[in-house]
Amino acid sequence: MSRPTSPSLLLFPGAGSSASHPSLLAVEAAVAPRPCVRADFPYRRAGRRAPDRAPILMAAVRDELTGFGRRRVVMGGRSMGGRICSMVAAGADGLAPPTSVVGLVLIAYPLHPPGRPDRLRTEHLPAIEVPCLFVSGTRDAFGTPDELRAATELIPAPVEHVWIDGGTHDLRGADERVAAAVAEFVSGLGARRPAAGPRG
Repeated sequence: MSRPTSPSLLLFPGAGSSASHPSLLAVEAAVAPRPCVRADFPYRRAGRRAPDRAPILMAAVRDELTGFGRRRVVMGGRSMGGRICSMVAAGADGLAPPTSVVGLVLIAYPLHPPGRPDRLRTEHLPAIEVPCLFVSGTRDAFGTPDELRAATELIPAPVEHVWIDGGTHDLRGADERVAAAVAEFVSGLGARRPAAGPRG
């Protein structure tokens, strides 16, 4: 039986940044020579600042995935970019979860708007069936460590958390630590088949 090919990466930025964000560049460098595509959402490519609605963003992720053909992919990104990828992986757009996706990398996942812990973005989490890495700051206004741990208990697949001590939502100054965590996670997926198991 042949060994599965090592997965490629597909990364999207947060709502207010682009695919050239330093943290995404750091991830690309850390996983080299593994293929890594940093993609912008259409609104950003059109020069607009306000993100499109979720259905349009999810369609953009699906479009980018087609470029990988039948290759195995770990997808995700920063903040909104990671959240939208997780929604696609869960089939929140009404389509079947993409079979090429073997993992999710969620950097600074925006669990809820700042100051609004009652507005959790967790509806799709129980439908995620691939291993997930969450890299978050311990002082992120979009979700505390306790809130994020509780929310990710909804995910039936393996979940790993990496905490950046003192980090806020922008994780400023932590690009190398973020990139190292992502590289280690992706390497660990090299021959693994997605399956439920203990959380990290």
